[in-house]
Amino acid sequence: MFYALQQSMNGLPLAALYAALAFGYSLAFAITKRADVTYGALFAFSGHVFLLLAHMGWNRLFLTFPAALGLAALGAIIVTTGCGALIGRRIVAPLATRTPNALTVASLGLALVLMEAARLLSGTRELWLPPFLNEQITLWQSGAQTVSLTEVQALVVAVLLLLVGAGSVFLAISRWGRQWRAVAQDPLASELCGISARAVAASAYAGAAFVACLCGILASAHYGTMDFGAGLVFGLKVVLIAAAGGHAYPARAALGAALMGFAETLWSGYGPVIWRDVAVFSGLVVLLIVTRREQMLK
Repeated sequence: MFYALQQSMNGLPLAALYAALAFGYSLAFAITKRADVTYGALFAFSGHVFLLLAHMGWNRLFLTFPAALGLAALGAIIVTTGCGALIGRRIVAPLATRTPNALTVASLGLALVLMEAARLLSGTRELWLPPFLNEQITLWQSGAQTVSLTEVQALVVAVLLLLVGAGSVFLAISRWGRQWRAVAQDPLASELCGISARAVAASAYAGAAFVACLCGILASAHYGTMDFGAGLVFGLKVVLIAAAGGHAYPARAALGAALMGFAETLWSGYGPVIWRDVAVFSGLVVLLIVTRREQMLK
């Protein structure tokens, strides 16, 4: 029982990460209705920028470690969110009303550009952070057996869950949230009501980029590094994982993605790790086929 509980605790950071990524992805997908792997590339790009600036602050500016991390996080947020806002205004908003495949093709090109930019900025070197906030927080103890989280895991879970919760409340009560729902349901009707569908699309993509950026920073802090190929892998994974709860519904997408995070962790704990991604992707494909068939029958 303790092993199962510990595996569940180990799954919390991954579940929170998937939930936040799916939430941000749904902000953009609800407007564009197009698969977009650029989102995963923004996630990985922010992690690389965070690592690069942290090393620069430590090795060249001789800052203390917390100051270097703070500078890196601020720089990554500014750069990545700025890139997302530019992509949303100049590429996503214009292409969203064009041919169905235009945005998907453009997203592949943008993903490659961001991945290569991150690789060149890092000098093709994988940068690592030293372990920090790795003290154990004991949640339950019985004799020699304990169930615990590290401090950095608890921080990641708290920040990402707060982000999803605050984002859901903002969408529900804010004027922008009402405009976002209107454009997501019917862009032409919202234009007739005085809402700029292009402006909402651009701002939604900037918001999605901000969420992806925070996720990239926290994931890099948790794991200590960010792989150069993570952009394409997470881009495809988020597209499929967000479908577990519904692409166009951020809160439902976050819940479905969290369940997939737990499922992936439990597979790692009880099944062969080498088949983990195969099992997860296969399950998601089956889920997509079944739910799409049910929608067509309705």
